[in-house]
Formats: sequence, structure tokens, C-alpha cells
Amino acid sequence: MNFQNYFAVFSNRRIAAAMFLGFASGLPLALTGSTLQAWLSDAGLDIKTIAWFTLVGQPYTWKFLWSPLIDRFPMPFLGRRRGWMLLTQLALAGAIAFMGGLDPQTHLATFAVLALLVAFFSATQDVVIDAYRTETLHQTERGAGAAVGVFGYRMAMLTSGALALILADGFLSWQQTYWVMAAIMAAMALVTLFSPEPEVIHQAPRSLREAIIEPLHEFFSRDGAILLLTLVVAYKLGDAFAGSLSTKFLLDMGYVKTQIGSANKIFGMIATILGGFAGAVLMVRWGLYRSLLVFGVLQALTNLGYWLIALHGAPSLGLLYFAIGGENLAGGMGTTAAVALLMSLCNPRFTATQFALLSALAAFGRVYVGPASGYLVVALGWANFFVFSVAVAVPGLLLVLFLRKTITTLDAPKTPLTEE
Repeated sequence: MNFQNYFAVFSNRRIAAAMFLGFASGLPLALTGSTLQAWLSDAGLDIKTIAWFTLVGQPYTWKFLWSPLIDRFPMPFLGRRRGWMLLTQLALAGAIAFMGGLDPQTHLATFAVLALLVAFFSATQDVVIDAYRTETLHQTERGAGAAVGVFGYRMAMLTSGALALILADGFLSWQQTYWVMAAIMAAMALVTLFSPEPEVIHQAPRSLREAIIEPLHEFFSRDGAILLLTLVVAYKLGDAFAGSLSTKFLLDMGYVKTQIGSANKIFGMIATILGGFAGAVLMVRWGLYRSLLVFGVLQALTNLGYWLIALHGAPSLGLLYFAIGGENLAGGMGTTAAVALLMSLCNPRFTATQFALLSALAAFGRVYVGPASGYLVVALGWANFFVFSVAVAVPGLLLVLFLRKTITTLDAPKTPLTEE
């Protein structure tokens, strides 16, 4: 296989669909998060009320609870996954448009319900898109699909985050800005209509009980199931520790907010995207096992960039960009491999349920290491804390080594067959 073949994986409808659906997945997030907070602040709501609105994002955490319904009950149009995608995208467009038609000061309760509905429809769309991508992409395309999905997701967050704030800052009203976002969301339905159907058609579970119980039974009946779940949790745990208090760390080191913002939000995002695409290309050549191992080692070692900042003491822009660039580049590569691992672990009959559960486990570190990080920084100091974050990554790497045979088997190409 020559170098050109490594990039050929990006040039098909399945990968294009994964990218645009990544955009559809990321667009609603800021509209119930940072962008919504800006609107509520401009509307004159107090900080306590705005703080309560942070809870509308709970559906993203609990989406695995209703994912069996998506596996069990396909829509009567557009196949098992695309029907659900179309329904959630139209529901999202409608709910976002309704939010735009309200004044949060005078219709606060209704506004809050609509924000919660946007988060619920968005989380449901995520479940369906993850299942669709897992079932549609060929084994050799998983890395590329993960990379373009992350790219689309990041572009969507810029659209509903930075672009929405720019539009609302003198060009349009907040209501009109949300209507623009609703129109973009509605346009995503066209992506669903033109996306290809999976080549392998799998039979849905025959009962709701089967849709709930069988995904768990099927997974835990596999050899090494507990170790695989531990790997899912542990693989990016060191990364999660290093990133949990990075902004506070950089402020303590004397960097100003503008420097941190430009390095993190712009340079870091570019490095993450480049890392994702580099990881995808390398995965075509190396396969899942070697990619998980090499990218995992790079993830761990690049945490030492922050250790160098802590040792240096005085702010250095060169060191800042080196640390953030290295961490995000390796993190993008690691994310590509980690998402490919989750895809490979899913049984196609229960993709929605199993992927939702596995992705919830994968997010465990990012969500829950924050409080522990604070205590560790107090006990160890910043420099030793980042050395500790490297040590935390070691068990995940040892699991990759131990599970080499299992991971290699997961990565083996499978012949498409149609289930009746």
C-alpha cells in the first residue's frame, strides 16, 4: 500500500456523512451551554438563575437510559437509523426556533423546558449518529470516520458558539440568532436524506426486554469483557487528569486570559483536528492495536509539557504553545483510536445501547476526576501533579499490551452479510 492509499479512505460517501453528521451532533451543544448563558446574561437574569440552567445538559449524561428504545423501535421510513436521525434533527430545529421566539425574562419556565428539550433531542441524536456511524463505516474507515466526526463537531461548536456570539453582538437579536441556528439544524436533515444506508442490515431486537437485557448479556459473555471495560475507562484517564485544571494552572503560572484563550481555543483546536486526521491515516497503516499503544504513549508523555511549564516558573509563550500543541495533537490521535475501539466493541444488533453505555464509561474520567485533581494539586504541587498524570496513564497502556490478541481480533475485517 503506497502513501496515497492511506488518504483514499477519506474519499467516499460514508466518510462525508460522518463529517456532516458530526457537525449536526455538535451544533446544539453551545445553544444550551455557553451561548445560552450569554443570552441569559444579556437578558438581565441573575447569576443564581443562570447557574440553574447548567442542569439542562443532564440528558447528555443519561442518554444510555433510553438508547434501548432506539435499538428496539426503528422508524417506518429511511431505515433503522436514518429515520431516527431525521426525526431528532427536525425536532431540534423546531425546539431551537421556539426558543428564539421567546423572551427568557417573561417566559422563563417555558424557556427552560425548551432548553431541556433541545438537550434531550440532541443527546438522542448523538445516540443515533454514533450507532449509524458504527454500522456504516467499514473496519478500515473507523479511524477516518472518528477524525472527520471530531472535525465536524468542532466546526459546529464554533458555529453555535463563536459565530452565534458575533451575530448577537450587534448584527442580529438573540431571537434572530437562534432562528439562524435552527435553520442550519434543519438543513442537517438533508445530510440524513442523502447519507448512505449501512451495507449490513441487522435485525432489531424482538422485544424491549431483549433491547435492554441482551446488550449487557452479549457484552459480558465475551472473554475479557471486564478488562475491556476497564480499558475504555483507563485509556484517556491520564489525559483527563492533566486537562481537568489546566486553565487554573496556567493562570497560576502567570499567563493572562488572552494568551490562554488563543493558545487553548484556537491553536489547541487546530492541533486536535490535525492529530485526529494524522491518527486516522496512521490507523490505516498500523491497525487498532498499534495505534492505541503508540497514541496512548504519546498522550501520556505530552502531559510533561505542563510539567516543564511548572518547572520554568516564569510565563513563556513558546513553552505554552509547545505544551498545548503537543497535548492536543496527541489527544486528537488518542481520541481517534479510542472512538474506533468503541465502534469495534459494539454488536451491530445493539449498537445504540452499547455505544451509549461505552461512551458514558469513556467520559468517566473527564467528568469525575476534577475534585480529586484539586486535592492532588494541594498535596503534590503542580509539577508533581503532572508527573502523576503520566503515571495514571500507565495502567491503560498495560491493558492495551495485555489485550493485544483481543484487540487484534476486534480489528479483523469482517465480510458484509445481510440479515433478514
